[in-house]
Amino acid sequence: MAYSELIKNFERIRDYMREFYVYGFKSREEYDAKSARSYDNERRRIESWLGDYMFFRQDAAGKNVFLSVDSRAIPHNPLYKAFKAKSFTGNDLVLHFYILDLLSDGEALTVREIVERIEADYLSRFDAAYELDESTVRKKLKEYEELGLLKSEKRGRERTYGRSESMVDLSGWKDAVSFFSEADPLGVIGSYLLDKYGDAPGYFGSKHRYVLHALDSQVLCTLLETMGEKRCAELQVRSLRRGDIRQHTVFPAKIYVSTQTGRQYLLGYAYRLRRPMFFRIDSIKAVKPGPIEKQHEKYGGYCEKFGLYLWGVSFGDDCSLDHIEMTVRVDNGEEYIVSRLEREKRGGRIEKIDGRTYRFTADVYDATELLPWIRTFIGRIAEFKCSNSDAADTFFADLTAMRQMYGRDADAVQ
Repeated sequence: MAYSELIKNFERIRDYMREFYVYGFKSREEYDAKSARSYDNERRRIESWLGDYMFFRQDAAGKNVFLSVDSRAIPHNPLYKAFKAKSFTGNDLVLHFYILDLLSDGEALTVREIVERIEADYLSRFDAAYELDESTVRKKLKEYEELGLLKSEKRGRERTYGRSESMVDLSGWKDAVSFFSEADPLGVIGSYLLDKYGDAPGYFGSKHRYVLHALDSQVLCTLLETMGEKRCAELQVRSLRRGDIRQHTVFPAKIYVSTQTGRQYLLGYAYRLRRPMFFRIDSIKAVKPGPIEKQHEKYGGYCEKFGLYLWGVSFGDDCSLDHIEMTVRVDNGEEYIVSRLEREKRGGRIEKIDGRTYRFTADVYDATELLPWIRTFIGRIAEFKCSNSDAADTFFADLTAMRQMYGRDADAVQ
């Protein structure tokens, strides 16, 4: 295969990007899913988009390529470039300009009229013979109608096509679109809109920025469309441990996005297992929308009830609940601590004990998921209790290790 920047199947490049940069920075010798030539072609293709952000290191195992992105220096997600490299044929290129130019005066024409006009007004000016197939033109018109470039309507027994009118001026929305393109899980849509201007604002920055979600935009968009139409979905899910592909039929209910890692999850009701389940979206290879679920309220209700006791996405094997309590002292001038507790409590509850003391309580599937958040209150925690002995032991063991490391007294928790 000759090297080309353009791609026909995005799922293929999505796999390569993950193998190169997400799952382990594999060298040429370690990557055995394809031939060495395929590896080199795909690497060069990605390098043509991301050359400014690619680096490599040489060690005994060989040359390892990796991606390095500093969010302070890069205002726009570079991975969006992969979506803008769709391959095309000579017919695609010819018909694109001919059709849009032919309909630029606002006239609506049938397929037959468009073919005749293209042959008379354009192709007749070339010496080389070029046969235009009506079915090819029909498919291109239907494609452009689905993209919103054209509109159609019935005229007698035939259907006419004309240019879509766009009266929306996006110039006043440039700042909003620029923020959306970097903050939203489907920001690639905003990136396409910004391409119309060429001078998109670059003054938005993020302390914690997760660019890799861009690779999952196509899967996420299909999931959201399926959810909006109350349909079930057929998922092809790659096992991150075994590497095999499994089929799951689910009713998709909700998308979860981690504020710590940027990782995205689908919560859906798995029909075969008869219970709600989480699926990492970066492990979903394909989504096929199924029929409309007539009992969508029932299955959506199962997922809604299931979500009441989630802190993150862990729920254990038997979905049993852990009870956790944390009493926090708040000094004068530290009202922001109370505001933070209220803002970040999720499914927990906040109780005021006295003027300086507040108690946080929660019932969750996996108390260990709270520990990183609980640790951020160390120094203010007056009491900590948890019905999950493993979580409690881990918390107090961390305190002991911290005291040994820093040589401080034992007043972090009484």
